[in-house]
Amino acid sequence: MMEKPSVTLPGTVEKIIKPSQPDQPEKAQIAIEGADDLYREIRIENSLTARNGDEVRLKKGAEVDVTVEVDPETENTARK
Repeated sequence: MMEKPSVTLPGTVEKIIKPSQPDQPEKAQIAIEGADDLYREIRIENSLTARNGDEVRLKKGAEVDVTVEVDPETENTARK
């Protein structure tokens, strides 16, 4: 099986955002180091699954790794 091209960047959880509606999920705002200023923050649902299957949540100040992968079938290779 071909490995997916990827990049992993360090990030820090800046804040936890409580939902405005009870049926909406809590969000974690993550600042990604090395990204352009305008695009360095992302928000994700604050519900992750640990290796043992337990649900875990991020906390403010937590250090995380953000990985972006591309499907080799759809990647656009750079030309030199």
